[in-house]
Amino acid sequence: QITMSLSSSAQGPKSTECLESLELQTPSSLQDNPLQQLQLASQEVLEKAKKSGRSKCPQCSSSRMFYCYTCFVPVETVPTKEIPTVKLPLKIDIIKHPNETDGKSTAVHAKLLAPDDVTIYKYPCIPEYETKRHEIALIFPGPNSVSVKDIAFHLQKYTKKGVCNSNDDCSKEPVLKQAKIEPKEERNPNECISSSRNEGNRLKKIIFIDSTWNQTNKIITDERLQGLLQIELKTRKTCFWRHQKGKPDTYLSTIEAIYYFLVDYHQEILKENYKGQYDNLLFFFSFMYTLIKNAKCCAGKE
Repeated sequence: QITMSLSSSAQGPKSTECLESLELQTPSSLQDNPLQQLQLASQEVLEKAKKSGRSKCPQCSSSRMFYCYTCFVPVETVPTKEIPTVKLPLKIDIIKHPNETDGKSTAVHAKLLAPDDVTIYKYPCIPEYETKRHEIALIFPGPNSVSVKDIAFHLQKYTKKGVCNSNDDCSKEPVLKQAKIEPKEERNPNECISSSRNEGNRLKKIIFIDSTWNQTNKIITDERLQGLLQIELKTRKTCFWRHQKGKPDTYLSTIEAIYYFLVDYHQEILKENYKGQYDNLLFFFSFMYTLIKNAKCCAGKE
């Protein structure tokens, strides 16, 4: 149930080598690929990019496969218009551990696929959340964590002293300690109105920590995250190929945690049937999973 990215403890073949040397194969059964039921946009653009090899990042000119994990943009062989865009029901902040290797993290998938709703911060440069505690939750397992279905009940206990009133500038970004990160995002002024008329939609932002389990203590004990409602996800098994040695297979990668949270939120808070609305968050993840699984099979590792 721990939602840390497992990226720093690589236990499999180097992903880049696999991606560049393998032709995409179709698994023979759902058992071979538990991600096969996802309703995904066509991944033909990724198949073509894989065959042509590494390409330049249009911003920093670095040589990358599929996307640049420092600029959060697709490479030149992957046209942005051919990448699906996912609209999320709330904002997501991802706090990345400074020692987390950029190229091994799945957090960038969320930014690539839901660019309007996801912001990535590198610790310790994170916002002040204190005045928004009534509408923010942190995904983190612990003795005080609550389930997704109980979010609305627990958030109503928090003070609303941070809610915007008519004299406030609701478009201002939270003040950052240490450094300025990203240009300010446009805010819907309606977000500042108290959602008391709809308790189920009280939550406005969810925070994820992108690090290995061993790295996370420094972030979770930061004073700026104290007092936030903590959410624990249902138990699910990871499909991540960089599984942390000695950790259970219920430790999810960051993009898996985001995806599963949103599925639960859609069903248990929004009370709507889930029809694949967020499946494309796993657009890159599922493609790379298949490639690397096939690489392991070819190498006789499975």
